Amino acid sequence: MKLYAGFDLGGTQLKYGLVNGEGGVFLDGSVESPKSADDLFKILGSIFSQLKKHYPGQIKAAGFGFPGILDARERKIVQSPNYPSLDGHDLVAGLSSFIDIPFFLNNDANLAAYAEFLLGAGRGVKSLVLLTIGTGIGTGIILDGKIWQGACGFAGELGHVSVNPEGDLCRCGSRGCLETEVSAPKMARHYRSLGNQERDLASEEIFLRAQKSDRAALRTVARAGYFLGIGLSVAINFLNPEKILLGGGVMDSGDLLIPPALEEAQKRSYRAAFDCCRIEKTKLGNKAGFIGAALWARDKQKPNSA
Repeated sequence: MKLYAGFDLGGTQLKYGLVNGEGGVFLDGSVESPKSADDLFKILGSIFSQLKKHYPGQIKAAGFGFPGILDARERKIVQSPNYPSLDGHDLVAGLSSFIDIPFFLNNDANLAAYAEFLLGAGRGVKSLVLLTIGTGIGTGIILDGKIWQGACGFAGELGHVSVNPEGDLCRCGSRGCLETEVSAPKMARHYRSLGNQERDLASEEIFLRAQKSDRAALRTVARAGYFLGIGLSVAINFLNPEKILLGGGVMDSGDLLIPPALEEAQKRSYRAAFDCCRIEKTKLGNKAGFIGAALWARDKQKPNSA
């Protein structure tokens, strides 16, 4: 049996798994994301060693999804706002120390979009935008059936488009980014400022309180939906995609964010472009990243692969 390993580094969890040639998940697991790059490579090495031990000779390639701005030519992280210890790190050297099969790198959200395009909510379309909303906001873009990476590999950072010029300072260096206005930490801070909470709440709890008509929770969700709608309108007017897919921990918590987001997106988009675009939730959940990484590794081995 031919198997392909996929690894997806998130803000809180490192997810991994084995996928067969048809995209079926053969094995999956997760561990807490380590804080430093050195610890990350130690954990990746340990996981890969165990996978090889249990499936000797069957793992043909490996794919890795990393958060942040990945230089496609140098194969280094230029800047990772949510994982700064990776900045400037030589990913190839780090991985080559324990990976003895072909391996391939890409941005984590690109690979999640690739999985949804091949197997999930994006099947059958030629163009889509994926937004993963959680600790941060990742974006993957598929145009004409291929991951759009840009000239240097930096394309697709919709999470770092400014939607609020007077908003919070973002870790990317800009201000009022979509990520700073809609991510789970921002929702927690905003709710706390309105509700006088002694601690930040998870987005799931905020949505639950909104369902119970908690005024601070309703205002928090409405505000996040407003700024998400602005971000959606940017994608709609600029790229005219067939679909925009919404995923990540915040979207998993509830659907209350979608109505205010759609309302604002419709106001700010060309009507024809908005009507052309279907906005849906993802189907593969938090497995999309490692599935996409594994399938990317599978497909990069094919002749004339993009």
